[in-house]
Amino acid sequence: MNAIRFSDLCAQGLVKGKRVFIRADLNVPQDDAGHITEDTRIRASLPCIQMALDAGAAVMVTSHLGRPTEGSFQPQDSLAPVAQRLSELLHRPVPLLANWVDGVTVAPGELVLLENCRVNVGEKKNSAALAQKMAALCDIFVHDAFGTAHRAEASTYGIAQFAPVACAGPLLAAEMDAITRALASPKRPLVAIVGGSKVSSKLTILQALAGKVDQLIVGGGIANTFMLAAGLPIGKSLAEADLVMEAKAVTEAMLARGAEVPVPTDVVTAKTFASDALATTKQAADVEPDDLILDIGPQTAARLAAQLAKAGTIVWNGPVGVFEFDAFAGGTETIARAIAQSKAFSIAGGGDTLAAIAKYGIEKDVDYISTGGGAFLEVLEGKTLPAFEILQKRAVVSAS
Repeated sequence: MNAIRFSDLCAQGLVKGKRVFIRADLNVPQDDAGHITEDTRIRASLPCIQMALDAGAAVMVTSHLGRPTEGSFQPQDSLAPVAQRLSELLHRPVPLLANWVDGVTVAPGELVLLENCRVNVGEKKNSAALAQKMAALCDIFVHDAFGTAHRAEASTYGIAQFAPVACAGPLLAAEMDAITRALASPKRPLVAIVGGSKVSSKLTILQALAGKVDQLIVGGGIANTFMLAAGLPIGKSLAEADLVMEAKAVTEAMLARGAEVPVPTDVVTAKTFASDALATTKQAADVEPDDLILDIGPQTAARLAAQLAKAGTIVWNGPVGVFEFDAFAGGTETIARAIAQSKAFSIAGGGDTLAAIAKYGIEKDVDYISTGGGAFLEVLEGKTLPAFEILQKRAVVSAS
């Protein structure tokens, strides 16, 4: 993607003394007491912040947190816990500023965190007036929040329209590069793994991938619908019978290209959906009317693992079974370890996928782990993300 990169501006000495506004994704989970329970997104934002400080910029950072009501700030909406964690990680004070839209005082070499941007009236509707006020605060706008790249909001899109310079931070740039490598110019065979409970939630993704990939592995409830489409019994398993024709169309589109959607030949079933339910492995054709399919079987998992070993590029979004229950985690673990051992370029995204990666400790074996949930899915659908669109436009304007 053609966009100005913040790292290039820093390398060229164009950032020193400038006011830099960084839109980060610091939307981290918290417990009922407001304590941060997982700080991956904060850690992922550190390189951009440190890059700006090292370049001698006056640095402002903002993010959304939770789902606040615009114009009605509540204590639980505050980025105070984030400011504290940033301070610990950066080994320096990180002041938190409220009511910052009309002006921010920050000197070169200093860093301030601007309170929850989604509290600002007009943020979600991309108010031009709000975006212009934000843009007036800075000389350089840096978009480094891939998790929000699919939304055109004032702090993600509008400010990029009006800021003197708009560029991609290192995290966003890395996402661009990984996605381009995986989908725009992949090494073949290109294998996509799409898991999840419902075909309906990922139908457009499946349809888009059917025209691109050499193999489309489906898992979870999605696989059950494809099994139904193949005429296999699924008992009382989660599936969408009204989307059988759509599943057949995806399979046929793949077959027409000499590709395939492999349907499980064996499965792991239970009579109830519970962590202590008795797991029974059986052939797919032998599923009983009162069975729940909760995982692919070892035979299917081994066959898919062998195919992943031959892949050139792997895109992974979603587990293939109820991996949260150890008795039904075998398929997802086999897939995860096959990806880790594969020589293919691998990119993974989505909350459940990241949880599986963490569970099996393969973080260092996946080439790129996307920080975006909805944004990653929209990229898989073939959509152009608003963040990418506006940064491309601004790069063209700057070049001309």
